[in-house]
Amino acid sequence: MFDIAWSELAQTFRNRSVLITSFFMPVAASVFFIWRREIFASVGQGFIAALVVFTIAAFGLYASAVTSLAARRQNLFLKRLRSTTASDAGILVGLILPATALATLQTVLVLVVLSAVTGRPADLALVAIGALLVVAMMIGLGLATAGVTRSPEHAQITTLPISLGVIAVVNWVAITGYEELTALKRLLPGGAATELLTRAWDDGVAATDALILIAPTLAWVAVSGALALKYFQWEPRR
Repeated sequence: MFDIAWSELAQTFRNRSVLITSFFMPVAASVFFIWRREIFASVGQGFIAALVVFTIAAFGLYASAVTSLAARRQNLFLKRLRSTTASDAGILVGLILPATALATLQTVLVLVVLSAVTGRPADLALVAIGALLVVAMMIGLGLATAGVTRSPEHAQITTLPISLGVIAVVNWVAITGYEELTALKRLLPGGAATELLTRAWDDGVAATDALILIAPTLAWVAVSGALALKYFQWEPRR
């Protein structure tokens, strides 16, 4: 598993387009959000935290995972790996681990910078839980999307609906607040996680409310995992 992960990490750093679009651009966008944080002062700094987490997860982790898996399947690398002693789970973990580790590191560093310039979050533990749930959800959605993606070039199209969709949900939920259409906002993918992240950063969340917000996010993690099991393919798509 770790041999596969090291090999995948090396391939990632050799691919300049993947580095720019999947890693540098999300970080650059996050830095811009922090730099112009006064624009979001009326919404709260928690909005920036949620936006950072989802931007890196959607464009850094999710998009790069789909592109990488589609490329490895197209050149039959996945098929060759299955002929080795590595288990299916070990192969997938090895392929996804570098992107996950890089996205997690990016998120931590950007949130540390945000806390340094705006103040510590009210509930750091819940911010961490919310971020981890977002990462888990995007990994599952990445595996599912890779199953319907024919090539790395095709990934630029197939990843757009979910990437832009979750960012739209973050903006809608955080900017319009939680008082209206509360149930709908919490049921949308990323909606409850956005509320959890923003409230945990700005004011803190009571234990009961935290469980209410974690539940639908966990449900989306389960849904994304089920979609991954259903749609992910090892053989090239025809």
